[in-house]
Amino acid sequence: MEGNTQQKSTPLARELTKIFSSYNKHSVQLKKNLKETNAFFREIRQNYSNACASTISDSASLEAGPLSCIAFPSHEEEFLCNTVGAAPYILVLGQDCAARYQLLNCLLGERLLPLGPEAGEACEGVQGTVCKRRKLCFSHGRQTRLSLALPGQYELVHQLAANCGRWDTVPREDLEIHEECEDPAHRLAELEITLHHPLLQEAKVMVVPCPSVQPIEEALEDYTRGVIPIILYAINQDSLSSEQVAELWKVKEMLPFPFCFIRVPDTMPAASPEPGRRTEKDKDKEKSPLHKQLVSLGLLNSPAGNCSCGAPTQMPTPGAKPQSMLGEAFERLHRLLVPFARQVLQNQQVEAANLLNGLHCRCLDLFINQAFDMQRDLQITPRRLEYTREKEGELFTSLMAIANRKQEEMKEMIVETLSSMKEQLLEDAANLEFTDIIVTTNGEPVTSKEIKSCIHQIQELIVLRLNQAVANKLISSVDYLRESFVGTLERCLNSLEKSHIESSVHNITSNHLKQLLNAAYHVEVTFHSGSSVTRLVWEQIKQIIHRITFVNPPAITPEWKRKVAQDAIESLSAAKLARSICSQFRTRLNSSHEAFAASLRQLEEGHTGRLERTEDLWLRVRKDHAPRLARLSLESRSLRDVLLHGKPKLGRELGRGQYGVVYFCDSWGGHYPCALKSVVPPDDKHWNDLALEFHYTRTLPKHERLVDLHGSVIDHTYAGGSSIAVLLIMERLHRDLYTGLKAGLSLKERLQIALDVVEGIRFLHSQGLLHRDIKLKNVLVSANQMAPQQIHHGGFFYM
Repeated sequence: MEGNTQQKSTPLARELTKIFSSYNKHSVQLKKNLKETNAFFREIRQNYSNACASTISDSASLEAGPLSCIAFPSHEEEFLCNTVGAAPYILVLGQDCAARYQLLNCLLGERLLPLGPEAGEACEGVQGTVCKRRKLCFSHGRQTRLSLALPGQYELVHQLAANCGRWDTVPREDLEIHEECEDPAHRLAELEITLHHPLLQEAKVMVVPCPSVQPIEEALEDYTRGVIPIILYAINQDSLSSEQVAELWKVKEMLPFPFCFIRVPDTMPAASPEPGRRTEKDKDKEKSPLHKQLVSLGLLNSPAGNCSCGAPTQMPTPGAKPQSMLGEAFERLHRLLVPFARQVLQNQQVEAANLLNGLHCRCLDLFINQAFDMQRDLQITPRRLEYTREKEGELFTSLMAIANRKQEEMKEMIVETLSSMKEQLLEDAANLEFTDIIVTTNGEPVTSKEIKSCIHQIQELIVLRLNQAVANKLISSVDYLRESFVGTLERCLNSLEKSHIESSVHNITSNHLKQLLNAAYHVEVTFHSGSSVTRLVWEQIKQIIHRITFVNPPAITPEWKRKVAQDAIESLSAAKLARSICSQFRTRLNSSHEAFAASLRQLEEGHTGRLERTEDLWLRVRKDHAPRLARLSLESRSLRDVLLHGKPKLGRELGRGQYGVVYFCDSWGGHYPCALKSVVPPDDKHWNDLALEFHYTRTLPKHERLVDLHGSVIDHTYAGGSSIAVLLIMERLHRDLYTGLKAGLSLKERLQIALDVVEGIRFLHSQGLLHRDIKLKNVLVSANQMAPQQIHHGGFFYM
């Protein structure tokens, strides 16, 4: 064989070359999208981690928190790393070397490996001989050459028979490990065969060695990561042995991919047959014992409707998980192997594109919602601050006015309380048992100090009872103010303080508001706290009672106790008590009002700086982050669509606008007829607008007043590859409203179209979207004007 001879290509090899070439082309696009996505996420995390490090507290990064956490889930990241950019390999397994070599020769269309007598002894030779054929790896090169190399390491210096002269078939002695060879490296080496073959330009081929040379686990160890294998299993016997079944299960555990089982004949021509050429008529027949065995072992499903060659009679559903297949008509291998390889490769790339697009959409929705929240914060926070200042001023004014009016009410309340309690107080005083004082049976005290102590205990009793009664009436008379002012104002303050940058002043303003309320109304303070109105009542009463003239009684009797209590009650001045309480109200109100105003100013200063940073972040999200991510999302979705449904075929031109042309498309992705809008964005701004519009449109629920968008495809070959076009495939209707009006529409038809358009616009608004381009040519009319009319997608904008 000449060193630089181009290997001739068979129809099977040409079809496989196209499939692998398409896979590699899409793999480049997937790899680029993944690389740009990772770079974008790194930039986002880096920007916001720097922003967080430069702020005073963690609360400064409230807006950035969700954005800085966007990343791939661990299981998705692992799948993408193993799939995107993975090299395609054809792994040739089989019952024995003869079956594997026969299948390899068919794939490449050349009798490269020896068969029959040229191959020497079979894998199970006579007199217990053991096969020693090593692993073979086929790759592309301009020169045809053979070499021995350790897997993934280095080439061995060894004289091969193929390098000593011309050859058409790889010499048998180069395929085998010689018995006299004791070098471990030489025994583990694989035979690398470089050929100038178009199929090998797109994918490599590996033929596993005999189990006696290397266990299947070791042979496939290098193909478990970063490789998309097309696993072919050649069978030249009627059934599988138990050892072969065990080997298959080991492969299945290592490589979660389907098998293509291929029944090879005992002898075969040098090149593979032409596709579609049949040696016998198709006819229904009973499933073979081999098929039944594979189905019973769970290595093969038993789908109905398969052709006799093993290929499905119907096209598989796009995106369906590939299944293992069995082909028993070797002359029709083309019909089985081509769709099998296409489905395996397509499934991996579609799943990767789906994962990428799913992440793009989730993060893009997060950006959009976050931008909405930030815009709301920019509008609401200044209004909340103004509302808080205004309501606190109203509260302070109301409290001061009430405090001035309450003096007379308090005086009347104290007089009324004393009148109602007087008899009970006198009775309780007369029956009072003194503590820590020894009183003789005739009532004479021992010392004057004990007499003063008795008077003090009577005073304490009166003050305690009076204080409790007055305080309870005060509380019950002013509870309505809490319902009128506190609820909305406190909620507004809590919201402002939660987003405040200074954690050291957190809740100070709310505390001053509570002091303002507690100073005026004894709402949350009990008698035992000694810090509000009731404490003032207590102190004033005690001061007045202490001014009672001391009278030395002849004896400490119940009558004397009543007399002391009555003098104390009559000495109380309700007017003075009321005046003192109201004065304290006003003093505390002024103090709390000033403290509240100061803390609110501090709160406002903190929000001013935070809102500046929020506005800067909002602009970056809206102008940079969201559009960049939308473009990545458009690319991943378009790649998924072209993988599943292919590139649409352009029909006749239907119309054109400033940036695009609309074509007729017969069918695409199971939809027909379709309209295809070809848009060539002139700059990044139009790219970003188109990508965001596509995202908004695709996430909308289906509605009968909106044109259905079926999918998108990015055409990198538009205008001979000089520019990139985005092909939007959508539902096709009869004509636009501009054309319809020129043709003539009745009043009833016009009114119905107007109602349909309004319904579509209302639906868009309910989804938070503005159309921004409502015009006659963006209203599409069906052939029946009275049928529901639809709005074409315009410059959607998120409200």
